[in-house]
Amino acid sequence: MSAKDTAREAAANRVRDLERAWSVLRRSAGQHAGYFTTRSVVWAGCENLIRAALEDGTVVRVGVGLMRLGDWPAGPLDEYAMWSAWFDGAAAVSHHSAAELHGLGRLRPRFVHMSASIGRLPSAPGLVVVRRSLRSSEVESAGAFLVTTPVRTVLDLAETGIGQIALDEVVADAVAIHRCAGTEIGTAAASLPSHIAIRVRRSVARA
Repeated sequence: MSAKDTAREAAANRVRDLERAWSVLRRSAGQHAGYFTTRSVVWAGCENLIRAALEDGTVVRVGVGLMRLGDWPAGPLDEYAMWSAWFDGAAAVSHHSAAELHGLGRLRPRFVHMSASIGRLPSAPGLVVVRRSLRSSEVESAGAFLVTTPVRTVLDLAETGIGQIALDEVVADAVAIHRCAGTEIGTAAASLPSHIAIRVRRSVARA
């Protein structure tokens, strides 16, 4: 093989490698509504591609360490997907935000509530992160992110100390729209401290 042919093949290999890297990054971003982090860029080996993509609008910067594919359509739940991407999918929407997503109660959260066991905490005033590990049975998929199950959400809210009337509404809605059964909530409440479990069972009795 001539030197020219060798150089041509090497160039073609580099192009294929870049195409594969870009495909890997897009696939990763697609799991979180087009959002991805600089960590994902390094992991995929797309550092050089990203510089050009930011210039031509193929990729847009949405925050410190956060980017999004420029052709991804905006959606009403983008903020949840964005923070899920920040934690590489190892987080779940929880507490007040989860209740809103499930249609439970009228808490009207002013912040995005997430639970995450790993990952660096971002500097974001509108985000509240609880450090903890959740079992797979305590979360469910909402497409671009995870959210705590209705039962786990009820228990979390009871533990935060929301008022009894508000807790009654959350539980009543969960049962009324068949997100979970009152017996499920009552059984799960056994894992809570007794004074909190009593509050939960009181709400179940009124549902």
